[in-house]
Amino acid sequence: MDMNKPVCVITGASGGIGTELVRKFRDQGYRVALVDVDLARLEQTAASLELTGEQGVCRQLDISDEEQVARTVAQLRAQLGRIDVLVNAAGIVGRYAPTVDYTFENFRKIYAVNVFGTFLMMHAVLPIMVEQGGGAIVNFGSVSGMRGYTLEVGYGSSKWAVIGMTQTVANEYGGRGIRVNSVSPGWVDTGMMRRTLDNYRDLGENGEIHLGPSGRAARPEEIAEAVYFLSSPAASHINGANLVVDGGMLVD
Repeated sequence: MDMNKPVCVITGASGGIGTELVRKFRDQGYRVALVDVDLARLEQTAASLELTGEQGVCRQLDISDEEQVARTVAQLRAQLGRIDVLVNAAGIVGRYAPTVDYTFENFRKIYAVNVFGTFLMMHAVLPIMVEQGGGAIVNFGSVSGMRGYTLEVGYGSSKWAVIGMTQTVANEYGGRGIRVNSVSPGWVDTGMMRRTLDNYRDLGENGEIHLGPSGRAARPEEIAEAVYFLSSPAASHINGANLVVDGGMLVD
């Protein structure tokens, strides 16, 4: 493995967006650490991308577990030598429901992954980036974290929290050469979107969704391009920003 190549750690790497993130950073010459709770899917992703041992490593990790996160990040640093980019793409939507029907178990599980997991990964990686003298972190917000959509009091508020954390950490560490930004997609053509539509239908909704003036959901690779831009030298003066990638959903 070429230890001179930069390293990108991607959580949720086996998902629809995660797979395209791995592909993008691999193609840009990064060594990629694929992190996900589902090891079998993670290995399938690596195989589908024909990822070699020189290009990346797979690590099973529950990002809501503090000890697992600390141990895994330390192992990655020891094996790969550095961490230049962290992409916190792991996230869950849970079950959609009106607030009075939203179970606390559902709410808590969403926060454990989306909020606590994002925090724990930043908490473990930031000291490494401080020691290196720089780095870039991209977190995943959502248009659901920017407007009060119905049926998602847990998911939507979790993404508000992620956007807020992003801005706080950007303020704290921007002076140390670490840029922290978030990307907020609208609808993205992934398995998560299809499961959401099934959930809507279970609730008696007609399954119609607002896509904005573009009239379509984003392709996963379009989100990956936005994430790569925020982590790249082309965005060297962008810090604490929330890049909305929704085809105009919020303005329509």
